[in-house]
Amino acid sequence: MRKLKLSLIFSLMVTYVMGQDFTLSGKVTDAENAEPLIGASVVEKGTSNGTITDIEGNYQLTVASEDAVLMVSYVGYGSREVPVNGRTSLDISMDLDLSELEEVVVIGYGTQKEKDLTSAITTVKADEIAKTPTGQAMQALQGKVAGVQIVSNGVPGNSPTVRVRGIGSYPGQGNADPLYVVDGMFFDNIDFLNPSDIASISVLKDASAAAIYGVRAANGVVLIETKAGSYNSAPQVTYDGYYGTQVPQNVLKMANAEQFTQYALETGSAADASYIDNAMQRYGRSRINPNVPAVNTDWYDEIMKASAPIQNHSLNVSGGTDNTVYSIGASYFQQEGLLKEAKNQYDRLNMRAKVDIDATEWLKVGGNLNVSNATRYSGENAAWFRAYYAVPIMPVFDEQNTEATNNYANAQDLGYRSAQNPYTTLAFNDNRLKIRKVLANFHAEIELIPNKLKFRTAYNYNTQSLEERLVDLPYNTGRTVIDAAIQKKAEDVLNQIWDNTLTYNESFGKHSVVAMAGYSYRDESTQAINIRGTDFDNFGGEETWYIDQANTIVQASSGDFGFREYGVSYFGRLAYNFDDRYLLYGTFRAEGTSRYQEKWGYFPTIGAGWVISEEKFMQNVAPVSFLKLRGSWGKLGNDSVNPSVGGATTSVVTTAIDGERVTGLVVDNTYDSLGWEVVAETNIGLTARFLNNRLSLDADYYIRDTENAVISLQIPVQGGSVRRNNGVIRNEGLEVALNWSDNLSDDLNYNFGLNFATLNNETLDLGGQPYIDGGSAEFRQRTYVGEPLLAFYGREVLGVYQTEEEILNSGLSEEFLADANLEPGDFIYKDQDGDGDIDDEDRVILGSYLPSFTYGFNVGLNYKNWEFTANFQGQRGNKILNRKRGEIIFTNDANIDADLATNLWRGEGTSNKYPSAAGLRKGWNQALSDYFIEDGSYFRVQNVRVAYRIPASEMLGRKTPETKITFTAERPITMFDYNGFNPEVSNGIDRQVYPIPAVYTMGVNMKF
Repeated sequence: MRKLKLSLIFSLMVTYVMGQDFTLSGKVTDAENAEPLIGASVVEKGTSNGTITDIEGNYQLTVASEDAVLMVSYVGYGSREVPVNGRTSLDISMDLDLSELEEVVVIGYGTQKEKDLTSAITTVKADEIAKTPTGQAMQALQGKVAGVQIVSNGVPGNSPTVRVRGIGSYPGQGNADPLYVVDGMFFDNIDFLNPSDIASISVLKDASAAAIYGVRAANGVVLIETKAGSYNSAPQVTYDGYYGTQVPQNVLKMANAEQFTQYALETGSAADASYIDNAMQRYGRSRINPNVPAVNTDWYDEIMKASAPIQNHSLNVSGGTDNTVYSIGASYFQQEGLLKEAKNQYDRLNMRAKVDIDATEWLKVGGNLNVSNATRYSGENAAWFRAYYAVPIMPVFDEQNTEATNNYANAQDLGYRSAQNPYTTLAFNDNRLKIRKVLANFHAEIELIPNKLKFRTAYNYNTQSLEERLVDLPYNTGRTVIDAAIQKKAEDVLNQIWDNTLTYNESFGKHSVVAMAGYSYRDESTQAINIRGTDFDNFGGEETWYIDQANTIVQASSGDFGFREYGVSYFGRLAYNFDDRYLLYGTFRAEGTSRYQEKWGYFPTIGAGWVISEEKFMQNVAPVSFLKLRGSWGKLGNDSVNPSVGGATTSVVTTAIDGERVTGLVVDNTYDSLGWEVVAETNIGLTARFLNNRLSLDADYYIRDTENAVISLQIPVQGGSVRRNNGVIRNEGLEVALNWSDNLSDDLNYNFGLNFATLNNETLDLGGQPYIDGGSAEFRQRTYVGEPLLAFYGREVLGVYQTEEEILNSGLSEEFLADANLEPGDFIYKDQDGDGDIDDEDRVILGSYLPSFTYGFNVGLNYKNWEFTANFQGQRGNKILNRKRGEIIFTNDANIDADLATNLWRGEGTSNKYPSAAGLRKGWNQALSDYFIEDGSYFRVQNVRVAYRIPASEMLGRKTPETKITFTAERPITMFDYNGFNPEVSNGIDRQVYPIPAVYTMGVNMKF
């Protein structure tokens, strides 16, 4: 009994002692310079009990016992766990965490620490890509990478247009798209990839980074690494999915029936007036205004859905042992289009597997397989254009049109020359594209000298099978029978790349050297056939849609064709680092190809870096955590010019030989003579980190010259033209990325970032020619030396003539005015040369479709399990040719947009921007001018996302998965002044682009 009492007393004493609070205090400082760290987090481990340091770095905290452990953290520094061990005074020093700069960045044929880079490379990680609900991975980068312009595409499944540092090839002559490298294989786009399978996207922007890819790198290189497993980790099953809706936004308002009637009557055209009368007789008069037809059709509303679903579901299993890692997954993506009636959607199924094995201490082997099967039903995108044209005084269906299929209305019944009804475009077209793609990679790595010399060989195999079917279904407009037609295209592509590299690492004293030499063999082949069938005896359901059912079969477009191209390359890289202060970097690639007569090209680069922050004079500059100045120069190649050109051609001629007429072949003296384009680029950059790495700055200034751009040269006297590498095109710009992140407490942190880029595109040489014309006869573009590529070219509008007196006092010659037949309501054009006439000599450059300024910024806030992010982006300085508005004024068969209809000139002082209705039909006002050239600037709320994380836990004896629920609004707001659906027009010419919707989704990520 006594022992029991003693035990009880002892237990109570221990409990009392352990329950006593223990207070300690101290100071948190920088380990290197002893500077106090303001706002550092000090938390008792295993609890939420904590505090932050004051402006002197001091803290005071009461913990549960003298054996507690403190967890100390501060942005930019490595976290520490410090045992109290009964100390009432405890000072803590913190070491800088340069983990971001120590991170390994993927570069061409290898990796490099970010702090050692001398090139302009931007990397976007998987968690950032995942914030955008899209089937196209590059769409997730819009507004996030300085110097990279990404133009959205609303067509389901279509890739966005990507431009890295401008345009270096004359449009139509060379490709301006970057090279995509997915796990070592070359691609023209990555629309087959599931964004959830991507671990990182690295954009190589300058020559020093990209030139190791030789003739494919002139437009930048986008490196994609797919996800892999982790060593010594249990299998983890991850589900990632979302479901949402796409909603049309910024729908262009067209003139309604009343506005259109007013416009038609104001033109003064008897034909226009008769169309209005015919519509009232056929369909009745409006009850509100009896002078207006009763029908009031909004064609965009008729062909466009109010919403369309989008969804994605991905399942992945990953893990690893001490010598094997693996990642296996499958995904399904579906996006419906906004068009009614027609099949209009995109479906994609992906399956992938990636395995790496440490077979022995000196041998590693691995491989990955990615299979994609996609189907795109595109409907008939011309319906958007026809909806812009279609008059509102005609309905979709007309019961009086009994001969027409489904009683579709026909504008010819009102007197118009064409049927117009855009609904028939949707209903009687069935366009399907199937793409099957297999990407396989097998690689082995042998360590010849441990930690010094290794050999790697990789074989990349990519095959693509494409099957396209375009079907025009038969129908009757009531006046014309449209016959059935089927066009089919089949294409098989096989690409193979075999890469071999030898890499040597050596460090001695303060010196570090990495050398790499490599050899690559590339083989690409394509076979295709394209045929069209018409004149069907019977045209049944889809099961009968075969070409052999047609009575007439012809080659369509290119017919039956194929080609093969192969090449070999020798390349190398040398990186030298002295004392982590002075960096040298160089690459060289010798490229041989079967594409041109000139078989070999040589592409050298050199780069240097100075880590200023490692110098002694910088050691006491506390605000500067890291500072590096870098520069590079190099050459890149572009082999995207058509491989069939560049050789001599022949013509059939007849001549007299020995008195007899003889027909034979002669070699033309005007053949194209081409090689690849070569780009020389200089880049100067700055990488800086401030305030314990909370603030980062990356800036680059570049000059990129395409030294031998392919252009057309006019042949004097003889006429015609030839293509030569005689052009010089310059792109010059500044890119800046600024980011800030900070922890306010263990539970609360925030970040924001800003990036922007300028671009000046200029033509330096046109082979001695003063200019090259482009575009159409009505909508001229012109390239001058000293101006951007394919700038818009026309007359400058000063306003609208208000009175006859203003016309007489315009400064134009009497002789000219007598012939011009000018009236109030006509445009006032600037007489550029002051000769009293308005003619072709008065045309000037009206702007470029390339933006001179692009920008993006983002904010993020994390509180406990909540996440909030918002991204914004936009551009300025670009122009858009509103060609759809330009084309409708050439005909009286078309509607006009509501803004134009409302603001036409209708008397003195009513408008100084738009001409009169009658003036729209005059050739004087139809000449290309800046009336048709509009500002393409815009600002967009790109992405707003809210997420909540539910930690894994135990429930009823079973572990629940870690779950994250997300709500995302993609492109909810876009602000612009352009008279169109969307100011994102890749080539600056808008003939009615597919609208880009806002997307609202709910997503779930679960880790088991």
